[in-house]
Amino acid sequence: MKVLLSIKPEFVEEIVQGKKKFEYRKNIFKRNDISSIVVYATKPFGKVVGEFEIENIIIDKPNNLWQQTKEHSGITKSFFNSYFEGRNTGFAIQIKEFKKYEIPLDLFEFDNTLKAPPQSFCYTNGGF
Repeated sequence: MKVLLSIKPEFVEEIVQGKKKFEYRKNIFKRNDISSIVVYATKPFGKVVGEFEIENIIIDKPNNLWQQTKEHSGITKSFFNSYFEGRNTGFAIQIKEFKKYEIPLDLFEFDNTLKAPPQSFCYTNGGF
């Protein structure tokens, strides 16, 4: 099973360039059979651009997460702090290897059961 994540285009670019090796989330999927993440670059791009296998998922207090992942966060500490503000727990999904699709896909081309991009994530069997 795969998860489709909505990620802002500027962060997708950091992932593609290999600068961002962690994707941060306030909440995470409940299923434990998720092996890969499909990346949907949000508007204005609005396409499914690639996927990656999950190397690891770190669950910890935000300060500890930052200390463990800051070298490859792809974001600023102030952005990180504002994202996790008021949270006791955060999640850092470690990106094993990003595989960029040759041709980015519209959401319905990727998975015709999806009518709109997920607010955060959704489960999917679409793609390659």
